[in-house]
Parts: sequence; C-alpha cells; structure tokens
Amino acid sequence: MKTGVYLFLLSEMCVEIIKAGINLKIPKEEKENNLLEGNKNVSISEELHYLENISKPFEDQGLEEFTLYNFTEKTANFGFNLYRKIAMTHDNNVIMSPLSVSALMTAYTLAAKGETQRQIVKSLNLHALKDGVDRHHLPALFKQLKDNITMNEELLLVQGTLSFIQKDFRLKESFLNLSKQYFDMEFLRVDFQNFTQAKFVINQNINKRTKGKIPELFEDLDRQNKLLLVDYIVFKGKWVYPFNSKFTQMENFHINKYRSVKVPMMFKSDKVNSSFDENLRCTVIKLPYKGKAHMLIVIPEKEGDYISLEDHLTTELVESWLANMKTRKVDISFPKFKLEQKYKMKKLLHALGIKNLFTRTADLGHLTDQGYVAVSQVVQKAAIEVDEEGTEATAASGSEITAFTVPPVIKVDRPFLFMIFEETFKTLLFIGRVVDPTKM
Repeated sequence: MKTGVYLFLLSEMCVEIIKAGINLKIPKEEKENNLLEGNKNVSISEELHYLENISKPFEDQGLEEFTLYNFTEKTANFGFNLYRKIAMTHDNNVIMSPLSVSALMTAYTLAAKGETQRQIVKSLNLHALKDGVDRHHLPALFKQLKDNITMNEELLLVQGTLSFIQKDFRLKESFLNLSKQYFDMEFLRVDFQNFTQAKFVINQNINKRTKGKIPELFEDLDRQNKLLLVDYIVFKGKWVYPFNSKFTQMENFHINKYRSVKVPMMFKSDKVNSSFDENLRCTVIKLPYKGKAHMLIVIPEKEGDYISLEDHLTTELVESWLANMKTRKVDISFPKFKLEQKYKMKKLLHALGIKNLFTRTADLGHLTDQGYVAVSQVVQKAAIEVDEEGTEATAASGSEITAFTVPPVIKVDRPFLFMIFEETFKTLLFIGRVVDPTKM
C-alpha cells in the first residue's frame, strides 16, 4: 500500500421519459458526432455571451456577496444534512462525499427550470442568492472550486462526470456545451435496450476512470433509461507524518459495552492539534495530509455517543473545534480500516426538499425538448482505505519524544466520526463514521 488514504466515489442519475408517445429521432451521423464533441461552434447568443465573460472576476458578475468560501460553507451544511439522513437509516459504518453529491446537484441546475431548480438550490442552502442571478453562477462557482482543488498536485484529487446517452435520445446543444464547460462532462452513446452490452460499456468506462478500483458498479440496468450520469471522485491522501508500521499491532476496538473486535491499531508519538468539546463530551484531533488537507477525527467520550454527535454537526461547530485546538505531544493509536458503501439517494434527497426532480412535475426544460423527464434514481458508491503509509516524515517533524516527558494518550478504540477537508476553501470532501473497523 503506497498511500495513507484512498477514497472513491460514484454518483449516477437515471433519467426516464414519462410522457408517452414521444417522437425520438436518431440524429444524423455528423450531427451526433458534433453533439458528443461539445458543439464548439454552436451559435447561442445567451450561452456565448456568458462564456465570454466567465473568466472575469466574480465581483464583475454580481457575485460580491457570494464567494467560494460561503459557497463551500453552505454546501458543507448540505453534506451534513445528507449524512444525517443516511446515518439515521442504520447503525453501521458510513462513508460518503458531500462534494460529489453537490457537484451532481449543481449539474442538475443547468437542466432544471422553475420550482424544480429552486428546490435544488434551496437544498444546497444557496437560496440566499439575490433575485436575478441566473442558472450559470452555481456551476461557475463549482468549476472555480474544482479547478483550485484539482490543480493541487500534492492532494491528488481527480473528479469528473460521464454521461451515457440512449442512442436515439437528444439533448439540447446548450446543455451539452455548458455541462462540458463547467463539469468537463464526457458523452458516450449506448443502447439501454441491449442492457447486457450497455452494462458492459458503462462498467468498463467507470472502471477505467477510477483506475480499476470500482470494476463493476452496475449489476443491472433499466431498459427504460435514457440518460445516465456518473460522477466520480478518486482521492489519494498521504499523511504528512505517517504511522510507523513496525508499531502496528492487534488490539481491542470496543463497538459497544458488550462487543469488541480485534483490529490492527497503528501507533505514533507526534505533535498533534486537538481539542475537547465540553458540551458534546468528545475529543477532536486533526491529522494533516500533504496538499493543504486534513482529516478530523471525532471521538466520543463513551461508546455509542456518536449518534448524539451527528445531530449537532454543522460548519459552525467544526470551525469552533478548529479554533480551540492546541498543539501538544501525544501518543496516538488509530485503527487501520477499509470501508465501502453504496446508497440509493432518491428518498434521502426527497426528504431534504428535492421533490419535483423525481416526479412527473419535474421541469428539466434546459435538458431536452423531448417531452417531460424525471430523475428515477441517484446512487452513490464510496470507499475509503486508511493505513500507515504516506510521505516520509522529515527530521523536523517534531515526532521525537524525550525520556523526561510522558505525553497524553489518545486511543481511538471506539466508534468515531471522520471528516476530510481541503483547507484553502474549507471544502468538505468526505464524511463518515467507523462503528466496526473490521466490516466494509
């Protein structure tokens, strides 16, 4: 294992045609190729005018009060809300990416109109946008955020979007242009009627782009699908100060008062930023990655108290934890773990207020002219693997302990929460909980 953390996530959208009797025409070969290449020569005055001005500073576009910082803060709270919905459905391990779901929902704002778009914007906590801000601003903000993160070579974060289109389903050229402009979306045509071949093509492309980490996302497909969007994230995190594998040994991890499991527990003595929340009775530690990112680990004082912690998660709470952190030398024991989760999110997003998108009232008029469409399902799959490995610690890492000091001990031997943040814009990349490190 060459890296400290791997995270992989995929999101999909299956769009089904609802209105009967739609006349679907297969476009001419040259027209289809032009669509798939992004239609660089499309003459649409509204879109071209906006694209010509996209490089201007955001303050020149009327976004003085809506910066990348409060964009990421509000979408992080969306992530916490979605995480809570997932966590309420079971008591097991959880791993998901708010960034990826936010990306997918932001992409939907390019397709949606009216109340459908308003519900998406509100669920992302971005409804404070002043009247008159058009549908391009959210994708433009996300693009700037993504570009800032993915340009960070040390962080090693790869994010992209694929579209698998029914061979005779036609999208608006403006949607193709904008989705390519903001999300680098790739378009591939498949025949969902031949679901065996379609499944092979889709899984093969996803496997390739996730570097073989997710070889078969789809076990079956709906023949009625017309458009399937897949958003993927691959994250490789390298600890700035790795754990020494020589000190890893099997120890007890207490799932609850009555049950314990043996896990490989990593160990190191190091200078660590940490704080203790007196109200919520939890210890919070910050472990840095190369590339201006970190993992926050939240350990409740007692087994099982992670449930009450989850109820309080907000960006404001996280900010207070970070603001109150002190640096001190500690002995830290932290379990190696590997999680993999897959969630169907239609009901979860519906509960957060995104309702029309999944019903006959969906207005996706910017997506296509071919009748009424609705989203049939949103699925997310994520995986995380944490071990000792990472970039070699330097001589000045501060990890030496003298014989005259007895450092405090932080032992993560009970269920805990974790969050991974990119620090430049305080972007919440991933969030999860580990209840049993021996389970996927």
